[in-house]
Amino acid sequence: MDIYTSLFLIGAILIGPIMISIIVWRQQVGSPVVASTLALTFGAFTVFTIAREGIEQAILNHTANFWGTQVWYDLIIATSIALFLIAPRARATGMKLWPWAIFVALTASIGLLAMIARLFWLEQQSEQES
Repeated sequence: MDIYTSLFLIGAILIGPIMISIIVWRQQVGSPVVASTLALTFGAFTVFTIAREGIEQAILNHTANFWGTQVWYDLIIATSIALFLIAPRARATGMKLWPWAIFVALTASIGLLAMIARLFWLEQQSEQES
């Protein structure tokens, strides 16, 4: 089994427990530590991938065939939905949305996870002040 198949399978195996924990976790405010750790880890993996394969490979992956384009649209739609759902909570904490929206548009999940980490931190601070 090659490294790419292994990484694919790791993701497929992890998604079940992640989804279950999201569904059963009853906390109102998420963990900024978990979100920021995920952002940093995925960001580091992205930097590694760009250093090894170049940025142009990302464009090639999404323009080579219909599946690549479908994955690109899926990424855009999922990221937009997440930003749409997060925006009201972010506004309520005083976050400025434009810089975050640009960061998310440029980095997708990395920016989204960083934004969520910041949001969770601000929400925790607000809870502690109450």
